[in-house]
Amino acid sequence: MQIPIGLLGCGTVGAGVVSLVRRRADRVADMTGLRPVIRRILVRDLHKDRGVHFEDEQLTTSAEDILGDPEIQIVVETIGGIEPARTYILEALARKKHVVTANKDLIALHGPEILQTAAANGVSILFEASVGGAIPLLGPLQENLTANEVTDLKGIINGTTNFILSKMAEEGLDFDEALALAQELGYAEADPSSDVDGLDAARKLVILASIAFHTEVHLADVRVEGIRHVTASDVRYADEAGYVIKLLADGRDRNGRLSLSVRPTLIPKSHPLAHVSDAFNALFVRGDAAGDLMFFGRGAGRMPTASAVVGDIIALVRNLKLGVITSWPYALAGSRKPVVDFEDDLYKFYFRLLAADQPGVFAQVAHLFGEMRVSMETVLQKRVAGGQAEIVIVTHEIQGKLAHEVATRLRAIPQIAVEAVMPVEPVAE
Repeated sequence: MQIPIGLLGCGTVGAGVVSLVRRRADRVADMTGLRPVIRRILVRDLHKDRGVHFEDEQLTTSAEDILGDPEIQIVVETIGGIEPARTYILEALARKKHVVTANKDLIALHGPEILQTAAANGVSILFEASVGGAIPLLGPLQENLTANEVTDLKGIINGTTNFILSKMAEEGLDFDEALALAQELGYAEADPSSDVDGLDAARKLVILASIAFHTEVHLADVRVEGIRHVTASDVRYADEAGYVIKLLADGRDRNGRLSLSVRPTLIPKSHPLAHVSDAFNALFVRGDAAGDLMFFGRGAGRMPTASAVVGDIIALVRNLKLGVITSWPYALAGSRKPVVDFEDDLYKFYFRLLAADQPGVFAQVAHLFGEMRVSMETVLQKRVAGGQAEIVIVTHEIQGKLAHEVATRLRAIPQIAVEAVMPVEPVAE
């Protein structure tokens, strides 16, 4: 028996989905007795070469040919963006069609509305591909780790920024050079703002934290800082002190109070995340029963993303065979755990200062740190051009608001410029 599928969008990922469904249809039929078949595909241009063969009747420029077809049971959305994807998905759910999407922006910003609509109509929506490409993340958090209270999520979940920071570390490039290389190789868009300013990772963290911590999470709950200000000097000094710099998505649940951030962070070289390089992604998870786990793989690209989309399609085919639906309780309960200010959390901090290379300047810095009861764990000082010195300090754990106050006080010293302040991740236990 065939399970007709409608595909909304057939760009890079959509074409990969078509190819992979065709390759795996026999296997799914052997497992379930049901064969997934892509019946109709919504496109803007009927004549564009997509590198995949289509029958003439498969392609359409009208969404209604999919949404209004009573035989189509599964709708797959790979258009991206908010509209018209949101309208199409809500309409598909209202017509009691199951949905698969890879749309992180839509799920992060409108997830509760969409999941509640699915539940109200007795259908499933799956979105594994929205956060980790080929890496299975939502399935384990939703199913395999339900016996755990997850307390920590720490992830490198944006391949573009990880590629840039990796090249800065490995080849000594500055940010602009590494970004240009990423764009040349296709890892970064012409407008890289969503990636390098941290928004892409923040939206993924919203989805992950919602499921891991069983609560609604909004984008405004996440403190977001990008990597544009990270310099080759920061990368070099971090290396000398035993760290690497990564754009870290960090979610913590401390007794029902959440802390959520995406920021460039110094990670100890002994931490598993420190070794995630180039465009690869990884998520480090801590559960009270399972302990520490790490998921690693390719977080983007045509076939890695198609792998997750088709995995969700196969899961829905199994659901149809068994007569069950997948629900997302956090979105239905409307629960909201409180979110604490980042500045109340404890971290070590990295300070890079540019100071006049003259007697007494470092003494002023040391006096200020002592006066504010901030203990220094590591201190590096190097002379640079122009009669100046760079001073790098890694502190012991302090509250974020105290680090901010230290930076403010340092800026009041005429001979000192505060060039960078970044949190430092502790060594994995």
